[in-house]
Amino acid sequence: MEPYFTSLGQLEKDLAADPSRGLSPEEAARQLQEYGPNAIESKRHRSPWIILLHQFKSAVVYLLLVAAGMSLFFREWLDAIAIGVVILLNAVVGFVMEFQAERSMEALQRLTQQMAKVLRGGSLQEVPSEELVPGDILIMEAGDMVLADARIVESTDLQADESALTGESVPVEKSVGELEEGTLLAERTNMLYKGTFVRKGNTKALCTATGMQTELGQIATMVAGAVKSATPLEKKLESFSKRLIGITVVIVLLIFLAGLLNKVPVLEMLKTSIALAVAAIPEGLPIVATLCLARGMLQMARHQVIVKKLSAVEALGATTVICTDKTGTLTENQMSVTAVALPEGDYKPDALPEGDASAVLLRIAVLCNNASLNEGKGIGDPLEVSLLEFARDAGVDIARFGSEYQREKELPFNSDTKVMVTVHRKENDYVISVKGAAENVFPHCRRILEDGAEQPFSDEAREVWLRKTDEMAASGLKTLAYATRTLTHDTDKYLEDLVFAGITGFLDPPRKDVRQVIQECHTAGIRVIMLTGDHPATAENIARQLGISDDGKVLNGRDMGQDPAKWLDTAVFARVSPKQKLDLVKALQERHEIVAMTGDGVNDAPALKKADIGIAMGIRGTQVSQEVADMVLKDDAFSSIVHAVKQGRVIFENIRRFIVFLLSCNLSELLVIGLIATFNFPFQLFALQILFINLITDVFPAMALGFTRGDPSVMQDPPKDPRQPIIDRKRWVEIWVYAAVICGCSLGAGFVAEHFRPGEPDVAAANNVIFFTLIIAQLLHSLNMTADRERFFTGPVFRNPYLWGALALSLGVTLLCKTIPPVAEALRLVAMPWRDWQIVAGFSLSSLLLIRLVTLLFAKR
Repeated sequence: MEPYFTSLGQLEKDLAADPSRGLSPEEAARQLQEYGPNAIESKRHRSPWIILLHQFKSAVVYLLLVAAGMSLFFREWLDAIAIGVVILLNAVVGFVMEFQAERSMEALQRLTQQMAKVLRGGSLQEVPSEELVPGDILIMEAGDMVLADARIVESTDLQADESALTGESVPVEKSVGELEEGTLLAERTNMLYKGTFVRKGNTKALCTATGMQTELGQIATMVAGAVKSATPLEKKLESFSKRLIGITVVIVLLIFLAGLLNKVPVLEMLKTSIALAVAAIPEGLPIVATLCLARGMLQMARHQVIVKKLSAVEALGATTVICTDKTGTLTENQMSVTAVALPEGDYKPDALPEGDASAVLLRIAVLCNNASLNEGKGIGDPLEVSLLEFARDAGVDIARFGSEYQREKELPFNSDTKVMVTVHRKENDYVISVKGAAENVFPHCRRILEDGAEQPFSDEAREVWLRKTDEMAASGLKTLAYATRTLTHDTDKYLEDLVFAGITGFLDPPRKDVRQVIQECHTAGIRVIMLTGDHPATAENIARQLGISDDGKVLNGRDMGQDPAKWLDTAVFARVSPKQKLDLVKALQERHEIVAMTGDGVNDAPALKKADIGIAMGIRGTQVSQEVADMVLKDDAFSSIVHAVKQGRVIFENIRRFIVFLLSCNLSELLVIGLIATFNFPFQLFALQILFINLITDVFPAMALGFTRGDPSVMQDPPKDPRQPIIDRKRWVEIWVYAAVICGCSLGAGFVAEHFRPGEPDVAAANNVIFFTLIIAQLLHSLNMTADRERFFTGPVFRNPYLWGALALSLGVTLLCKTIPPVAEALRLVAMPWRDWQIVAGFSLSSLLLIRLVTLLFAKR
């Protein structure tokens, strides 16, 4: 039977559920074995065979196959075999990179596990969402994602956003009850469904379905084959590659025509042209870029940063403004009550006086609270956990309170009232408990509990207590005010005629490393803006300690007005609303800033989604905020944001490194062949030699450059403009200069080897010298891929162990091929005297030194 019209009693019996205690651990394990994990089956990952076959789906590979077929037709057996080996090696390398990238992304996804609050064996526990089973009792509140289909057992002012299932954007009112059979999904008000969100209130619900048996699971079966769209960076790389192909085709055609005019055999020029096309086009560029991004994202994960979208990496490196929350991000988020202000006087929490005032305040702190202490460990909001610890340390029996006072109703904190209200029944009395900021609680108070009796709460007394609140906030304390009321009957007017009981001050000290990190942001040209719901004096105190603002200027939410343009030069905002956060993000983006925004609540979701980089908190963040964000901080630390920005800059710089390296190397090959064909030089490079050079120099060194760790100087430069292309005009000039130097040195080595030797000119020796000079010069050229501020010998490229390994491997494979007769014959390699190796070494090193000299001249300009 469908759970929405089955009676609760029958459901509990069918699922062996106990709403008061939940399932036992043994029963939960048995249910998990029976029903399987609570997970939506994603689209099947490609098998290794499919990934390998995909490597052959390329126009370039088709061209190579045509060349191999023509070689077979003309009985050039060695050429055909060698081209086949090149095709296979390219496919294997592409397979390894793509396979590793896909597995890296899978590992990254496994790090983003969601937790669910459930009753198990009579205690509130947090378990991985995959371990939920039918019969579990779920505990949810505003901001939580619903992690399984569930029937509502208890609820308070409950609303759910079910737009993911029904398309209805307006939140749906939910409550306990039974419905008729045939009720439409959008009208099932007694059910919560996996993938939706609790927008308001809280609930206890009975899990009725998990995994693919949920409504979301049934929809997932219909969309399992959906194709993920390319990220902006991937699109930019694809556009760049297409443009490069067009340029390459034109150059190759010109070289082909020049060769024909110089009476080079058509077949030889055809194979050479095809090989040039392969050499010039970095067809593995998207795969190498993806691998670089995936590896960088996994490195971020090890530093407590989960990046959910590849496109976020590109924006990270360009971030110009970080809008950050205070609590838990800039501070320790380890709230503790350090001051108590009662009508009788001010006290330390461990020295409270005996009497009605302290007893009433402690009672409110326990009752107006949704957190819990489970074997000494707090579960819930850190501030509410600290209140329970404060009451426990003051001698309050929290468990006894729970049995004596039965919660009847709750009005959760919302943006309208800005207070939390609970109604408990004790025998025939109804006890109303209220907590919130002093300026929001005081207007509802008519009396004050003073000297054991209720006295009028005059306007003068309010002013005195507001000043006391300001003084506590100015010393860095977060403050909460408490009020209560006891009635003999129930009412819906909870915020009338309250009795003020006192104020507590909480200390949440700044994180020790944040001041240094904020200074690093300022050095990197990144502004830091602090947004908090705390008192302006508290905000100003923390901002001054951390170096965010030295002028003491704090903009209060109620004084912000309607013109966001006037806010842009302010660094500290207090008492801001979600709409004001959203308006601030829009205003900054209109000024062409790249904005990173942190958030943890449901109401932060619009600003998180609007920001260029939405950053959710992993510890205290709601699932709504984590769902819309681009990044999740597992430790909620500001320093993790800055590390992610630094890593984003390093990744972007690495992508640019290997693009510049690939283009300059490939262009140098085009220039060598073009000049040989145009001026009809006696020596030349053959098709297989070009393919071999491309294989040796483009694969392993380029991949190793993508793994460069980066330099501390990366945070001393201003943010990159995301509107600029990956390769700007300056770097195109550098690419042409690098290619010209490598080409000139290679041809120079060939001329010396041909003409300046005993006896007749040796064309074969010149060919071999050019071949090896091109390879070694290009391998050494990888060491030139330093950024503007990086030094050569002490920079990250020279200290990259992966690069030195790639150079050794590439050089070793090259020399090994010369010693294997069939391979050497296919590559047309001949015996080389020691003098020719000296020419190769000299011109290869000359290429490196000339490029370093040109780089220094560029830097001085």
